[in-house]
Amino acid sequence: MEKINILIVDDRPENIVALEALLQRSDINLVTTTNPNEALRLCWEIDIAIALVDVQMPEMDGFELVEILKSNPRTKDILIIFVTAISKETKYAVKGLNTGAVDYLYKPLDPFVTSAKVDSFIQFVRGQRELKQKNKELEAYQKELIKAKEQAEQGKRIKENFLANMSHEIRTPINGIIGITHLLEKSQLTTEQKEMVSLLEISSNSLLGVINDILDLSKIEAGKFKINRASTDIIGLCNAVVNLLSIRAREKRLELITDFAADLPGHIMADSLRLNQILMNLIGNAIKFTSEGSVTLKVETLSIKGNNVRLRFSVIDTGIGIAPENIEKIFESFEQADDQTNSRFGGTGLGLSIVRNLTKLKGGFLEVSSQEGKGSTFCFTNWYEVVREAETHKAAKKETLRTFNNLRVLVAEDNPINKFLIVKILKEWKVDTDVVENGKEALEKLKGNNYDIVLMDTFMPVMNGLDAIKLIREGHVPGKENIPVITFSAAVMETDKQTAIEAGANDVISKPFELDVLHEKLVQYTGAH
Repeated sequence: MEKINILIVDDRPENIVALEALLQRSDINLVTTTNPNEALRLCWEIDIAIALVDVQMPEMDGFELVEILKSNPRTKDILIIFVTAISKETKYAVKGLNTGAVDYLYKPLDPFVTSAKVDSFIQFVRGQRELKQKNKELEAYQKELIKAKEQAEQGKRIKENFLANMSHEIRTPINGIIGITHLLEKSQLTTEQKEMVSLLEISSNSLLGVINDILDLSKIEAGKFKINRASTDIIGLCNAVVNLLSIRAREKRLELITDFAADLPGHIMADSLRLNQILMNLIGNAIKFTSEGSVTLKVETLSIKGNNVRLRFSVIDTGIGIAPENIEKIFESFEQADDQTNSRFGGTGLGLSIVRNLTKLKGGFLEVSSQEGKGSTFCFTNWYEVVREAETHKAAKKETLRTFNNLRVLVAEDNPINKFLIVKILKEWKVDTDVVENGKEALEKLKGNNYDIVLMDTFMPVMNGLDAIKLIREGHVPGKENIPVITFSAAVMETDKQTAIEAGANDVISKPFELDVLHEKLVQYTGAH
């Protein structure tokens, strides 16, 4: 235990000796002086915790000494106990306490009172010092926390920037592949070529699905994921998922079975995109880990309460199964049941993690039962509102998009495939189109030409789309400040879309884009018919 330094100041040596005899103990270190000036020096040089000060001394009395100590930041925290033989009148006690003393000892000293008082102040000092040390540790801990928070925020920013850049860099070429696939589908193809184009489309959508999985997981973790419910044809949605995955099942000679309960409602209020994603992941996983036998999608009604129905979607396979100790592991991000599974079947290991997160967000319940070598069953259960009279006009119908008359569009796009796609689509719609490769060229084109709307890619060399939009809105091209501008962006983070709007864009279309979405936006912002 660290010793406490106690200073005794008295002009009479015999008084110092008496106090030393009373206070002698192993946990304190006594420092003594008969000179007040020497006492000041000692307080400066030594860590004095408690000072026993005689009141009446020549040259400088105890009150004056204490006033000097209390006026200095370095010595103001020393606990002062006055030792006096003068009157015990209240006015003297008040004067001493006002000077900064914490207590009085009156001569002749009572050994028990003196020892008890000094002992209590020693305990107080130890408590204060321990508290001060804890405060220092707390301050250091707070600094570490602030530093860790800053590092975490920086890491989050880096992650978001990485995801945005990765999204753009990968989704842009995928957009080109999917777009060219659509164009090929419209051309004269043999049966074999049509099948190859169909496989190309499925492969492109699968690759896009992996990117969306990563982005979705990031959004879920950031708490920025939204559930959008609308009238959904439940059997139609399930059949669409099964049809999309049937090629993969046929390749593995697996039977892909649907089993729908007779009392299923026709339409329910659901986020069809996310429900589709859950079923795609579960059935896709089942096909992936099943070498022979079948994969079954079973949908059944568990209970009905008023206008609400509780449905259970079960995906049952005859695949490799999962060991009991690995069941929780498969729901972790980037994890699979074991290393052998990863080497044999591949994959990111994100699917089931996203399914569980989506299930929680939708208020549902996900459970799994499995037997190694015999197969697994994944069940997703949730309550849905039944739509009694579904709107028939919401059935998907592919209509030929009508052409425009006298519409002039400026396209700023540096990617050659996307440029080719957009120009070809616009020409099919009879749109007069000019194309540039960066924001600077777009500004130059705008100066010498009149356009109804600008389609601007977000990321381009020389000058990116956002900088170009800001300059347009600031009047860099006189008379064109209010021209409608739609940006194309392969980045799908909400912050990226918000940044584009804040820069002055009227709207944002995410890549890969749907033709009807682009057509609708052109009509909306130009008034063209």
